[in-house]
Amino acid sequence: MKRILFIVNTMGRAGAETALIMLLKRLDSMKKYKLYLYVILPCGEMFDQVPDNVQILNKKVSRTPLDSLTGRMSICVVILKAFFYRLNGIRMLGYLIGNWKEQKASGRKLQYDKLLWRILSNGLPELEETYDLAVSYIEGASAYYTAERVKAKHKAAFIHIDYENSGYTAFMDRGCYECMERIFVVSNEVGDRFVHMYPKYRDKVRLFRNLLDRDGIREKAEAGIGFTDDYTGVRLVTVGRLHYQKGYDIAVKALSILRRKGYNVRWYVIGEGIERKNLEKLIKEYGVEEDFLLLGAKENPYPFIRQADIYVQATRFEGKSIAVEEAQILGKAILASDCTGNREQIISGYDGLLIPLDVEKLANALEQLIGNEDIREQYAKHVLEKKLDYPEDLDELLALLGEGEMD
Repeated sequence: MKRILFIVNTMGRAGAETALIMLLKRLDSMKKYKLYLYVILPCGEMFDQVPDNVQILNKKVSRTPLDSLTGRMSICVVILKAFFYRLNGIRMLGYLIGNWKEQKASGRKLQYDKLLWRILSNGLPELEETYDLAVSYIEGASAYYTAERVKAKHKAAFIHIDYENSGYTAFMDRGCYECMERIFVVSNEVGDRFVHMYPKYRDKVRLFRNLLDRDGIREKAEAGIGFTDDYTGVRLVTVGRLHYQKGYDIAVKALSILRRKGYNVRWYVIGEGIERKNLEKLIKEYGVEEDFLLLGAKENPYPFIRQADIYVQATRFEGKSIAVEEAQILGKAILASDCTGNREQIISGYDGLLIPLDVEKLANALEQLIGNEDIREQYAKHVLEKKLDYPEDLDELLALLGEGEMD
């Protein structure tokens, strides 16, 4: 049996991790490969969904949420060990300072994970075995570790985000993609953004769209409970981690406009993350404590999506949102920001609505949809027509082993 190793940064409940679980399940069902998983920061509740036949190479894992106290402590321990491993952190101070200066010069919000990814990669022991194929399933430490610390006959990387807008740089990466035979992108625009930064890798780029369990999503949506309040107004739902990228600050302000205008609307957010405290302060500042509700992470978010009147994905940038695809599977009217990824998922005015990410424009678009149930029903009808399954993408990955799914 061919040996395939997947490497990812964490196993928290997020889009890339969800897509990875589906890929592992698809490969496991083929009974042709020995599958392995290595996690840079071995923490997260998604460990429970890894197929039994996948061998987890980490000696210890924590199945607690990343943002729980136990999860944060586990992550801190790994970071500290990596920093002092063979004085790794001391030797890389120049890189850390240069990375910090680049981030400051860009004018973007400082992202501490991108300061630490290479420290983590260099501060973890190498894996001893040799694999037929090693796959970095997400950007950052996963890509660095796969490139420099793993022995494999073939190597590949996945890109799930708008690479430049998310803050990655060539200085940060230090040529990690040179050894990758294939670089799989989740949407065409993600590929364009990556190639804009790395034109020399254009010929390596291939499309690999997210794998989705359409039937499983619908079954879970029907089986779960969902909302337990007795709210009778319009429900807006967003699924995504509490992060600056997701634009929740814009959402809070837009909702406050709708409430001042007298609209009976409530916004529910399913997800957890580092921005919770900041968002709680903002929600209080704008007086929408009863109407903008942070529900936390949910093992089964699908009943909430199914019961929503409108699904909203008003983010600053995306790669290709699994949450949007899940809402499409459940036949929801969708309002999303006009950014990378979203543009490939929604035909504005036909099966959803795309808008520039702006407080007033978001409020106006929501006002339009809230006041017109016929348009919402039209979008919901058209969204069920979308093609969301692409088995040919998996063949591109397996071709690195000289195989295809249909062999």
